Amino acid sequence: MAGGKSETPVSLSDRELQIIDLVSAGLTNQEIAGKLEISKRTVDNHISNILTKTQTENRVALVRWALQWGKVCLNDVNCCLLPNQIE
Repeated sequence: MAGGKSETPVSLSDRELQIIDLVSAGLTNQEIAGKLEISKRTVDNHISNILTKTQTENRVALVRWALQWGKVCLNDVNCCLLPNQIE
């Protein structure tokens, strides 16, 4: 499907979801590595695995995929309040 949106459910680990969130925030692999206190090579490997699992070709397509599937929230886009967050 156009835009890298896969029709099948994708199983991502908590770490992979964390990395997608940081990619969506605009961090480089080196910045992600520093923030998570892991090596840049480990981040590179995680991103490669994520791109394969999500059937996306690059970081932009990955962020689009994450927005479409509700995996990230950017500047109040694609966000919702959970019941325990409502005042």
